[in-house]
Amino acid sequence: MNVLIVDDHSIVRMALKNIVTDMNKTSIIDEAINGQEALDKIQNRDYDLIILDISMPGISGFSVLETIKSRNNKSHILVLSMYPQEQYAMRAFRLGASGYLSKDSAYDELAIAIKKISDGGKYITSAFAEKLIFDKKSEYGKVPHEKLSERESQVMIMLAKGIPVSEIAKNLFISGKTVSTYRARILIKMVLRKNADLTLYAIKNNLIE
Repeated sequence: MNVLIVDDHSIVRMALKNIVTDMNKTSIIDEAINGQEALDKIQNRDYDLIILDISMPGISGFSVLETIKSRNNKSHILVLSMYPQEQYAMRAFRLGASGYLSKDSAYDELAIAIKKISDGGKYITSAFAEKLIFDKKSEYGKVPHEKLSERESQVMIMLAKGIPVSEIAKNLFISGKTVSTYRARILIKMVLRKNADLTLYAIKNNLIE
């Protein structure tokens, strides 16, 4: 089994590598410390399983996930994040992930998720499954950031982090004018007035650190 672990923290990569090795001694395990390195490796090798962090310097995990799936890549992807499932899991699944776990998950749960996903299945925790079944909120009941499109969500998070428009445009391969258009839409949808409001909102809702 070919595995790629994408995370900017060496201790996390080491822990995940140990889990995969314990499960399958013959696995070939590569590592990437950021989104660009991950995309470069994926370009040159096919992976059965990719374990992908969301929050990394430069290209975000979500951008990597979106790029992978846009290339019709058949890798199974487990998104691993410090953020609770309620914040990002549904977005990850919409983009094509096979599973989502927070980094504070127990060793056994990580092992189960990795095994199930590497075998071609999907993995969600029982708590999140219950939320999907019983949460019947209407569009009007959604919190503001849930009303954003995938691209709007990407731009919103970057703006909230204080990333300049020019850098956002470069990272997302779009023009600065397009970023500004997204910004305007985001502020309207979220009923906010300026970037500082986005930052406060994102911090309050645990969307950024």
